[in-house]
Amino acid sequence: MENVLEIAEKIRSMEIRGAGTIARAAAEALKSHAQQFDGTKIKEFNIQMSQTAEILVATRPTAVSLPNAIRMVMGYTGKTVDEARTDLIRRADSFIKSSKDATRRIGAIGSKRIRDGDTIMTHCNSQAALSVIAQAHKDGKDINVIATESRPRLQGHLTIAQLNELGINTSLIVDSAVRYFMKDVDIVVVGADAITANGSVINKIGTSQLALAAHESRTNLIVAAETYKFSPRTLLGEMVEIEERDVLEVMDSEKLSAMLHVSVRNPAFDVTPPSYIDVICTEVGAISPEISYIIISDILGWDLQDMLDEEIKA
Repeated sequence: MENVLEIAEKIRSMEIRGAGTIARAAAEALKSHAQQFDGTKIKEFNIQMSQTAEILVATRPTAVSLPNAIRMVMGYTGKTVDEARTDLIRRADSFIKSSKDATRRIGAIGSKRIRDGDTIMTHCNSQAALSVIAQAHKDGKDINVIATESRPRLQGHLTIAQLNELGINTSLIVDSAVRYFMKDVDIVVVGADAITANGSVINKIGTSQLALAAHESRTNLIVAAETYKFSPRTLLGEMVEIEERDVLEVMDSEKLSAMLHVSVRNPAFDVTPPSYIDVICTEVGAISPEISYIIISDILGWDLQDMLDEEIKA
């Protein structure tokens, strides 16, 4: 359990960050805990694995990749500990491999939307979005990128370092300059932490204002996202919880304590409506936001009855 708690804390503190990365880390944590279980009773194994899953799910409430990954791994079967452990490990390995493969496929699909000579704007540090940009560059297209700082955690600094390694000409801008530079942009490519049944995209705070600026200037916006980032719970009308993080990410405690009439809000994500999104590029193809329901029901295998049954059990 010590290894699980360590991984959970790294996810919570954003030492492990990015929706795909934390999903794979959670799958790896479940696999590791199953391997370390030294009991012989299947009931005790199931209890421990369920407790481990609950700890991991609680770390980041907005990133639905986390519960989706855990649900896939926890779908294991077996009448004995050995059978259950073997199936869980198989499921974890399968998820991790398919997750990495998905990012590559998204790059191949999304890069077809990038034209030679395009200037691309991106936000935060999405591996799926970077895969699209990297593949376009690899295909020989002459592209330039404008990347936001993505405050307050400055994930944009990670993005420009990766783009620099690839040899892609990149400009870093402050988040508030998005509208100013939109006149120079041909296409916007962002990732997603969650996608709802109606096609709304929950992503790093600031994505919605970027999308609004793109919509105003009639610039297409592509969302690059693996199918396990679609949120099944939204089929029941449940809202995706927007995580608010520690105010100390924004202002240090000494300054804040000196101002008795000031409070700080630090939402980590915002919601971009489907009307601002041109296309969502997934590993199973480029789709319009309006058919997100099909991804949830047909690809993820969730339907209303599944979730209603789960609510009754709870």
